[in-house]
Amino acid sequence: MAFVVSTEEREGILVITLKDENNGCKAEIYSFGALLNQFSIPVNEEALNTIDGFPSPVDAKENITKGFKSTKLSPFVCRLTKGIYHFNGNIYKIDKFYMGDSAIHGLLFDQFFTAKETGADNEKAFTVLQYQYNKKNEGFPFGFEMEVTYTLTAGNNLTLTTKVTNTGNTDMPLSDGWHPYFTLGSTVDILKVKFNSKRMVEFDDTLVPTGNYISYNQFNEMKTFGDTFLDNCFELNATNTVACSLLNPVNGLQLNIIPSDAYPYLQIYTPPHRNSIAIENLSSAPDAFNNGIGLIIAKQGTQHVFSTTYQLVIKQHAE
Repeated sequence: MAFVVSTEEREGILVITLKDENNGCKAEIYSFGALLNQFSIPVNEEALNTIDGFPSPVDAKENITKGFKSTKLSPFVCRLTKGIYHFNGNIYKIDKFYMGDSAIHGLLFDQFFTAKETGADNEKAFTVLQYQYNKKNEGFPFGFEMEVTYTLTAGNNLTLTTKVTNTGNTDMPLSDGWHPYFTLGSTVDILKVKFNSKRMVEFDDTLVPTGNYISYNQFNEMKTFGDTFLDNCFELNATNTVACSLLNPVNGLQLNIIPSDAYPYLQIYTPPHRNSIAIENLSSAPDAFNNGIGLIIAKQGTQHVFSTTYQLVIKQHAE
């Protein structure tokens, strides 16, 4: 077969590997957090991992809150002011992880998913990971089931599809996203960057949306990132097309990110070390439980699907 899938247990955590045997493209997924720890292709005859991941599953478990690398963001994304929100006449307070006075990055980043299904044939390799949320002590007393499917196909395409089903007996608020850090074999300073947005969400000094937007067109065309610092949320002009591209002009490696219409926002963060860059597909703006920007009200029994594709390309003429 052109594609293969393998599973092994490392340090008590299931590790699933999807591989294209034709060209060596590979994705490695942990059952812990359903996180993507590797998406690699051979560059100059050596495998280059484009994910700034963890050295081992146990390291991921111990250090997941130090950067939240590759975490699933759900049922809320980014910051939630003071961890408090109102829904259906009730007030709730999230009891999970805080940065300053904001709850951040949802409730599933440190949870173990179950491998529901894996498979491979001549067209793809895939795995389906599942998690049932029914906790009452975290300030989100709404039951839901999540399935995360990773599918590797020809052309170095890796698609991440999330299905969230409201299994409770009431409606519930919902936002969804991902928090990967990408590296193309260099610091981010030399990368050429382009993203498909003409305005960003205005933040206050706590990085919470004010409700306004600011024009922003610095990277509407491919240009060198340089010393740019970003910790901002951008509204995409269009989905189901390339929302963001990163190109390393030295080795010719380019990453394209192609979200479905379920992810109309892009959060971009430059960490101080500048060895990688977080590019987060989001279904809503941060603090959506309070500001309602992109917020989904998931009806009882309904399912919501979110999808994005990461594509790796080797350009023929590197600088």
